Amino acid sequence: MSAGQRPASTPVELARAGDRLSFVYLERCVVHRDANAITAESASGTTHIPSATIGTLLLGPGTRISHQAMSVLGETGAGVVWVGENGVRYYAGGRALTRSAALAEAQASCWANRRSRLEVARAMYRLRFPGENVDGLMRRELLGREGQRVKDCYRANAERTGVPWRGRRYRPGDFSSGDPVNQAITAAAQVMYGISHAIVTALGCSPALGFIHSGHELSFVLDIADLYKTEIGIPVAFDTAATSPEDVGPATRRALRDRIHSLGLLDRIVDDIKGLVLPRSSRSSANTATDSELEREVDQMTLQSDHDASLPAGTNWDTWNAGEAW
Repeated sequence: MSAGQRPASTPVELARAGDRLSFVYLERCVVHRDANAITAESASGTTHIPSATIGTLLLGPGTRISHQAMSVLGETGAGVVWVGENGVRYYAGGRALTRSAALAEAQASCWANRRSRLEVARAMYRLRFPGENVDGLMRRELLGREGQRVKDCYRANAERTGVPWRGRRYRPGDFSSGDPVNQAITAAAQVMYGISHAIVTALGCSPALGFIHSGHELSFVLDIADLYKTEIGIPVAFDTAATSPEDVGPATRRALRDRIHSLGLLDRIVDDIKGLVLPRSSRSSANTATDSELEREVDQMTLQSDHDASLPAGTNWDTWNAGEAW
């Protein structure tokens, strides 16, 4: 059977987003497809990578990828990110692991109401800065608290590692303009954006509907990535700058990959997204009932009717019984 004749895998058959590798980085190679794996061919040989185990595939300089390789990555819900030199730019996409709109609708419902949008933003700050009381704070106050906590994080990690810190300096499109620690922070941030993008799209959420960031197609992705900035991204960046200043970009990616794996971060991101956007009555069972619900609703299309009623799709509703509620 040729690759094009194989039936698409269902969400139940695919690896959960939280169980996947965080990311795989490739450069200066040709990426092909072999059955349900991708292959990376370079001067040093051929490497086989099971596509269903990948959260995000980072394609660095000098890579070429075939149509069939992209096809299997899309079928298995992997994010594909084309990165520039040292990973400072990316373009990502991927098919949701679930066909259900449950989380997307919950996210949109939270986002569409100003009050609930602010409550989700406050919940995000509570996740980022445990112990901070943000009840009743408005957005300007939240942003001020965030700015101070991030500055404190930079200073604390500089003191911890002995890395000189002269402030956050990054020139878009010019990775090499910063000192090693700024380069490491940039590399860590880009990796976290790619991983967060993969999880957001795998769950079927909208990358654009952010609760802190706004106006960009990746606003929600930036929101989610920032949840782990001070806990994971910045400390790993300073550790790497202290030990590998000459190879800081690749070294940061490797160190961050190991840290993400050891923490089980992908599974945690899934739980955090569900906890932020699902109704409170559903949050206590986010890992069980919600997963079952998303899998159960695979490819089940319904039509919206009055009073929040759902009707089967594929039916002509021109004739209906006036005694039936629909």
